[in-house]
Amino acid sequence: MKTDDDKHLDLLAIFHYIVGGITALFSCFPVIHVAIGIAMILGKFDGPNPPPAFIGWIFVGIGGFIMLCGWALAVCMIIAGRKLHKRKARMYCMVVGAVECLMMPFGTILGVFTIIVLSKESVKEMFSAKAVEGMAPR
Repeated sequence: MKTDDDKHLDLLAIFHYIVGGITALFSCFPVIHVAIGIAMILGKFDGPNPPPAFIGWIFVGIGGFIMLCGWALAVCMIIAGRKLHKRKARMYCMVVGAVECLMMPFGTILGVFTIIVLSKESVKEMFSAKAVEGMAPR
């Protein structure tokens, strides 16, 4: 029979998957900047004073960096959801929850609830019991 803590951890895992997917999706928006930067580099802007190529490289670099950071965060969130589901790596999930607090509004809500649930003594015992179980010889 599932306890309330089990239900809370399962819900947190599901919401980590959802918010991770939303983060990955919204991290694709800077592709617009990358496309504009590539157009600048290739000289596709007409007019008397077209932008210099180095401005295009700045657009591509910053847009690409933001996309990669967003995707990395999304992957970390999805991994945290998986670890919550398996009741492993409590500290990793706490750190991801703390980083999620910076992402208004859904990440903040999810991060706060993650930290609250993982701070409970009964949940700490569940994670430590799972860690001891994993160390047992087979």
